[in-house]
Amino acid sequence: MWLLPGRRVGVSTESMTDLTHLAQPGSTLAIRVTPNARRTGVELVEGQIRISVSEPPADGKATEAARVALAKALGIAKTRLTLLRGATSRDK
Repeated sequence: MWLLPGRRVGVSTESMTDLTHLAQPGSTLAIRVTPNARRTGVELVEGQIRISVSEPPADGKATEAARVALAKALGIAKTRLTLLRGATSRDK
């Protein structure tokens, strides 16, 4: 995943699901990202993590916003997350 220098993406905690129980070292998570949403949110639906971000899918903006939202829901630093695949896909 890419870290955009000097850019901070704000994330509201209004529609965040607490995922701290999934924050295990070395674990792999399957994520579905929805860009251009009305508001940013993280949900756990039928065992799959779904992240909605208000950022557009251009230039990795939605991916970075999803990383920030996921880190906040997991209760960890965003630098602790590594994208393994799906940089330009909705499924990560």
